Amino acid sequence: MKIIRLIILLSISVMLAVSCKCRNNSKCCSGEECQECNCTGCSCCNDCQSCSDNSTVIPNVPRGEQAPPANPGQRNFGGMIPMGGNANRPRTPRPQGQGQAAQRPPQMPPMQRPTPQVRTVSLKELSMSDPFIYPDPETRTYWLTGTGGSLYKSTDLEMWTGPYNVIDLSGTWMQGQFVAAAEIHKFGDKFYYAGTWNNHGVCIEQVPRRYNVPLNQTQLLVSDKVDGPYLPLVKDSTFCLGPTTWDIIDGTLYEENDTIYMVFVHEWTQLIDGTMAYMPLSKDLTHRLAEPTTIFRASEAAWSKEMNSIGEATFGMKMPGWVTDGPQMFRTGTGRLGMLWSSWGENRYANGIAWSESGSIKGPWIQEEKAFKGDNSGHGMLFKTFEGELLYSVHHDGGTGRKPEIWTVDASGDNLILGKRIH
Repeated sequence: MKIIRLIILLSISVMLAVSCKCRNNSKCCSGEECQECNCTGCSCCNDCQSCSDNSTVIPNVPRGEQAPPANPGQRNFGGMIPMGGNANRPRTPRPQGQGQAAQRPPQMPPMQRPTPQVRTVSLKELSMSDPFIYPDPETRTYWLTGTGGSLYKSTDLEMWTGPYNVIDLSGTWMQGQFVAAAEIHKFGDKFYYAGTWNNHGVCIEQVPRRYNVPLNQTQLLVSDKVDGPYLPLVKDSTFCLGPTTWDIIDGTLYEENDTIYMVFVHEWTQLIDGTMAYMPLSKDLTHRLAEPTTIFRASEAAWSKEMNSIGEATFGMKMPGWVTDGPQMFRTGTGRLGMLWSSWGENRYANGIAWSESGSIKGPWIQEEKAFKGDNSGHGMLFKTFEGELLYSVHHDGGTGRKPEIWTVDASGDNLILGKRIH
């Protein structure tokens, strides 16, 4: 009987050991508790990634009917609808078997882009959505990136040299895909590149008579140098940092009480009323420690308007709803916690502010009544010069496409006040 009991105990130990997946092939043994995921049977504690199989399963469901097409000549995100346009034109038939969950989404062939010619131009000569400027104090150089993923550098914020290609996504589902709303952050001695990648060959949800929701995820790349090269932080070919059933864009990083959070957009195209959300990340930023928490909904802000009510089509369709875009967390001189974020308002794209009443990311959050900058400008981001001056980068479309601008701002008191354009 003793031998049988010993065999049973050993079997249980083995089952417990393999139930907890640890990074870096760390060894797990029974009888101990993983502090990070609160499971039994793991000795790696804070190095534990998941208490179960954590392989990424990316859903891929059949497509269906979408929202009605926009009217000929209607305003549309991405440009005016041609007078003879039809947003719901037939699509190329999808291969068999795509209605089932897929471990690996269909891979698009890498895009063969010509090598860009590096040159020095003024900021006003650049066209760019979602500009983000990272000041590197070691080299006293400003680094500009954004949608498209190119990198530019400057020492005076007026003349910029680039573009430089600094991303290598080889072996991942993101390879060859377009990047949006890119940012650069530094934690410890590493630089992290946050960007949103999509694969429109994958449909993660079909919202009836609304939208075939594509795979969108904000992912993190890492480098030892600010100018790259940036490689995937997690090299698994199907890895997604957020839930794969969520349409996630515009993620940014924010640290509070020794925890780094990803704050991101849960797309309105999937939800109708878009949200901001956050999820805490592990110390090495390789995975989330909890499922996302909703911060607020777009419709809570009076300045954010329902898209159909302002005559705005999206991707050529009359898709109703309220937009959330481009979050950035900041604190005023009094320590008040705010968030810059974007939506669509009376004059198309707009930037607004939400405030945390508790001073914590956990809120509750309240909205400013009016937009911070509501003149078809948005995705504003704050940064400091090497002399300590707080500035605001934003893109503005005055009829010739989206152009980056730099403005002065004042956050020395309890609010954020817009100053004047300087670049």
